[in-house]
Amino acid sequence: MSAGEIAGLIAAGALVLLVILVAVPLLKLGRTLDETTLTIRQVREQSQPILSQASTTVTHVNANLERVDDITGNAANVSSNVAALTSVFAATLGSPLIKVAAFSYGVRSAARKKREGQAVADAQRTAREDRRDRRAARRAA
Repeated sequence: MSAGEIAGLIAAGALVLLVILVAVPLLKLGRTLDETTLTIRQVREQSQPILSQASTTVTHVNANLERVDDITGNAANVSSNVAALTSVFAATLGSPLIKVAAFSYGVRSAARKKREGQAVADAQRTAREDRRDRRAARRAA
């Protein structure tokens, strides 16, 4: 064997070693891609029922939201009707009720003052009578 043949054998061995070193990661990459494909298939199969249930749920939620919209609209109508009724009530009965309340307050105040005035007058009359009695008692003595 000549030096050229030995060099060729070494180069062929190095090439075989290089092919083996490159083949191992390629095989591992192939297995990884197979596992990834299997996982994607399983996820797709499991996600389809979930997506169909989500679609059904969204449909029900939309139906309920339409009902809530109707209820909210009715509540707004009731609120505006109550506001209108309140303003009508205040316009028609508010002023007379305020006048009646003011009149009754005035009557109560006048009655209280009359009672207080009568009590003061009674006290003054009693005091005058006591003074007269004392003067009469002093004169008699």
